Amino acid sequence: MTVSLSVAKSHRQSWPGLIEAYREYLPVSDQTPVVTLLEGNTPLIPVPAIAERIGRQVRVFVKYDGLNPTGSFKDRGMTMAISKAKEAGAKAVICASTGNTSAAAAAYARRGGMNAFVLIPDGYVALGKLAQALLYGAEVLAIKGNFDRALEIVREMAESYPITLVNSVNPYRLEGQKTGAFEVVDALGNAPDWLCIPVGNAGNITAYWMGFCQYHQAGKCDRLPRMMGFQAAGAAPLVNGQPVTHPETIATAIRIGNPASWDKAIAAQSASQGSFKAVTDAEILDAYRLLAASEGIFCEPASAASVAGLLQVKDQVPTGATVVCVLTGNGLKDPDTAIKHSHSQFKQGIDAELHAVAKAMGF
Repeated sequence: MTVSLSVAKSHRQSWPGLIEAYREYLPVSDQTPVVTLLEGNTPLIPVPAIAERIGRQVRVFVKYDGLNPTGSFKDRGMTMAISKAKEAGAKAVICASTGNTSAAAAAYARRGGMNAFVLIPDGYVALGKLAQALLYGAEVLAIKGNFDRALEIVREMAESYPITLVNSVNPYRLEGQKTGAFEVVDALGNAPDWLCIPVGNAGNITAYWMGFCQYHQAGKCDRLPRMMGFQAAGAAPLVNGQPVTHPETIATAIRIGNPASWDKAIAAQSASQGSFKAVTDAEILDAYRLLAASEGIFCEPASAASVAGLLQVKDQVPTGATVVCVLTGNGLKDPDTAIKHSHSQFKQGIDAELHAVAKAMGF
């Protein structure tokens, strides 16, 4: 019993957070005060039900970043951004957000002893994400405008006032997010053939490509993946080649009309011979339900865009390929969508008697 407890304790303590795990690949020094919630080290899960729909001996995995401390991939970038902000002596940080960035910024700012200010588009943030930011103690300001306008304002704020911007235009955000690619290679032993990823502000596809390239240069993998970015059809500026003034989609996390990392994302797509495609809300919801009902994986709708996109272009996947779909956020971020769009039955008003329960169950 003593040995088992010792092993369990050792296992819990084995992951130090992504900055310490990948320090040699990150712009940190001994003077950087590491602010961490032990983010990273999220599972790479095989999804055979998805693979079966493609066939041809294709292997499909999902990188489930919804299991990060605040429930999304944003924690990867925020541990770096907040650590470097603290190193620079910052007392407060600011961000614009569709939800996930606000939760991560608020959590890591508090962890680092800083105040957090968040601008959100009024009425366009899932309540689960807003609840997180509020409970972490952020000051949340809902503006009468969309995310793109909120980002313009916070950039101006950071230029004019003593406050640090922690959106993905902050280069340290991308440095942290690139570790997702490191973990994929570490788990597979090589880079996948395809990397499918939801695209909103376009920082994550940029960061993953950075990570794969850096690991390739270091000899950690002998190939680079094709980067496949998927946007919601109602918010697909990279697909259409021009900003979208009024983006609309059920996938709130990628409801962005003018991505901050536009040029870098295009460069990643071009260098990898990948592509950007649009998926409809119906396709996103189908993939969202499929992951939950067939694989037991509950992601937020925007995350499911990566799987929806893969299924849309399944005939283009090479025989025997290894594909990784990034799931950027946890389904608990947006419970209202799950309840509204579930196909499961929810029977109420059943008498508290055995026969009544059995009858309701079909016995």
